[in-house]
Amino acid sequence: MLKKGYTTGVHTSFAFKSAIDNFLSTKKLSIAKTIKSDNDDLDVTKGCEIVVMISFYKDELSFNPIFQKPYIIKSSSITLELYAGEGVGVATKDGIKPPKNYPAINPIPLQSIQNIIFNKHLQVSQTIYCTICVTNGQEISKQTANSKVGVIGGISILGTKGWVKPISSTAYINSIETELNFAKINGYNSVVFTLGNNSLKKANDLFNNSYIIEIGNFIYDGIYLAIKKDFKNITLVCGIAKAVKISQGFKNTHNRFGSIDFIKLQQYVDMDISSCVTVKRVLELLKDDTKLFYKIIKINVIKQLYFWFNKDINIVIL
Repeated sequence: MLKKGYTTGVHTSFAFKSAIDNFLSTKKLSIAKTIKSDNDDLDVTKGCEIVVMISFYKDELSFNPIFQKPYIIKSSSITLELYAGEGVGVATKDGIKPPKNYPAINPIPLQSIQNIIFNKHLQVSQTIYCTICVTNGQEISKQTANSKVGVIGGISILGTKGWVKPISSTAYINSIETELNFAKINGYNSVVFTLGNNSLKKANDLFNNSYIIEIGNFIYDGIYLAIKKDFKNITLVCGIAKAVKISQGFKNTHNRFGSIDFIKLQQYVDMDISSCVTVKRVLELLKDDTKLFYKIIKINVIKQLYFWFNKDINIVIL
């Protein structure tokens, strides 16, 4: 059975509760750490160390050096200023859930921290300062889209329901939606979806006035969200093998959803390809006749996308 795990938001709440309990008992610098539990999802943050630091004195804490404003949490007995520590990002642009210039902590984890404060009734006259840190968070963030949407200096503290589902699409689709929201709020009407490094490079060469988003294998989900958010022009840039899968009705082109049907593909070529197991091999057999093959696949991809969305989607095939 595949393992689920807790989100960064849940782990942060665990560490915060431990740190605040200790701090209210000792009135001294309190540091609590937790390791984000391993799971079977494709998650770059699994195994990371989350560190919560609480003190009466800012100079005892570790901060993300980017300019930021704190979340100020007040209860009847406590006032706490919450900052992004080292390895947690700061939002520097509009268009994402954390407000501009605030720590990249999403609403649900922030609410969880607020609830913990509201349940503490010990009177504290001084303001309390808190930072949330992630060890090596800045390096981990390079594997995310954070810098692209203006989250600088580390990862985001995320979470909605608390669980990371194994091999789930939720986190990736949420990331795509975040980028679409960012593009929309920042005035883009055209969006270009890419499916890998080669298509990303091609898109950067071809499109200067469109917002480019890497969507992995989530073809249907990405385009659906873009249409829902009323982008006027949508372009998909992908390799020929992915294009073949789309033409055969694959909404997600990951191999676990199925393989190319080469018997169906046979109708588009004049030679026997029954022994082929890759599109690359088909192209090798076609030699100088690949141009017509590309044209046929492109037409069928456009037809399939129109069938799904009742909208013309631009397509560039590498």
